[in-house]
Amino acid sequence: MNDGANASSGSDPAVPQAAAVPGKRKRRRGKRRKGGCGPVHDAGSGQPLASVGDIAREKPDGDTAAPRQKKRRRRRKAHTKGPLGADGCKHVRASGAKSDRPDAAGKPAAADAPPPPQKRGPHTGGTAQNAPQKPQRDPAPHTTGPGNGGPRHAGNTLYAALDLGTNNCRLLIAQPTRHNQFRVVDGFSRIVRLGEGLAATGSLSPEAMDRAVEALSLCAAKLKGRSVRRMRLIATEACRAADNGDAFLERVRNETGLELEIINRETEARLAVSSCASLIGRETRSAVLFDIGGGSSEIAVIRFGENRSLRIANHISHWTSLPVGVVTLSERYGGHHVTPAIFEDMVAEVTALLGDFHCPEIGGSAHDDGFHLIGTSGTVTTLAGVHLDLPRYDRRKVDGIWLSNDEVSAMQDKLLSWDFAGRAANPCIGPDRADLVLAGCAILEAIRRRWPAPRMRVADRGLREGILTDMMMRDGVWRSKRRRGGFNRAHQPRHDSRD
Repeated sequence: MNDGANASSGSDPAVPQAAAVPGKRKRRRGKRRKGGCGPVHDAGSGQPLASVGDIAREKPDGDTAAPRQKKRRRRRKAHTKGPLGADGCKHVRASGAKSDRPDAAGKPAAADAPPPPQKRGPHTGGTAQNAPQKPQRDPAPHTTGPGNGGPRHAGNTLYAALDLGTNNCRLLIAQPTRHNQFRVVDGFSRIVRLGEGLAATGSLSPEAMDRAVEALSLCAAKLKGRSVRRMRLIATEACRAADNGDAFLERVRNETGLELEIINRETEARLAVSSCASLIGRETRSAVLFDIGGGSSEIAVIRFGENRSLRIANHISHWTSLPVGVVTLSERYGGHHVTPAIFEDMVAEVTALLGDFHCPEIGGSAHDDGFHLIGTSGTVTTLAGVHLDLPRYDRRKVDGIWLSNDEVSAMQDKLLSWDFAGRAANPCIGPDRADLVLAGCAILEAIRRRWPAPRMRVADRGLREGILTDMMMRDGVWRSKRRRGGFNRAHQPRHDSRD
């Protein structure tokens, strides 16, 4: 077999006839190019040697060379078997790089060969095996808006909203997708209890301010790591009511670089309504939306006429802000040990506050399917999680769920029957909310008695979502996208973090 291989290569001095008859060698190469698989004849003796197929199948020894057409095939495969580049073309492996695959003649790879190139991902082009690898791209790209040298379309633009409330510090960074929707690319939520002790002293305590500044520093780090086109950072009831609220915001500015604005109660109510626009169906004729906060509770009455605006907040007929929330109410009555009598006392206080809210009655609301309540707060999301008996809170299963009037009453009775340890052990409540949830249920119960409704819709969203929706509407990102034919379906709205 070695003799045959040498004859076909024309390099063995034992076969001088191959070098003496160039014409015949040329004809033999021509036959092989035409795909002939017949035997190769010796140039001098005319005796048949091994066929081309046999040569290709034979594993060569150290003194055996592959045919020339095999070398040409290997050169062609080097151009066609490389990974696809960004332009969709095949690319040649860098010179000097060795593969761990055997070559066309069955020759094994060198022992010191580097590992094969990694498989091409969906967003990377083919590169040479020994070329430097590109760093992995962040799943949430850092982009700026069109006005700041950013991408060519607003779908890649990032917006940010921060809400510093009486109980929580929350941040969302989002990207607009389909009309009136967005995809959350980053978020933050922490219970800071900024309003702790505020009702008794009228001031923010040093410990509460330290907790809030620490959380805001983390938010500032997230914002610095992203190129955000537009942001709005707000503070609500705790900073509104505290006599040292302005001094606290000055400290926040100096230590974190964040500029927070204190919004009024009307703005807070409108933002709460804007956040729930997608949960109010076309069949709804009227609704009462409420946001039970830590230091205040906003209530808005929504009525729809013949001409329905895309901005649901434009349909607010009456609104009010109650100076009571889960933190202030639980501090006043105690949140650890709540008896049915204490619970009724809390309901009575909120009912008295609602008595000062003069609003026309919604006729036939108790049995009208066109009217319903919609709640956006930790209280209603907790009730929904307990109702679903979730082993772990899941926003995707809670946001938008409907609860009947009887189901809400059953969940409130269940929570009232548990002691503090029982509430803290529930995965949808936890120790951080165990002393606040019954105060929230008392506020909810007063609202239900004022506006009886056959059902209530739960919204796991709040002021941050309202801020983002308003900013994106002002910039016209959804309007411009519709002119260009809609959004890419790859960008689906998502929001995976609980407040």
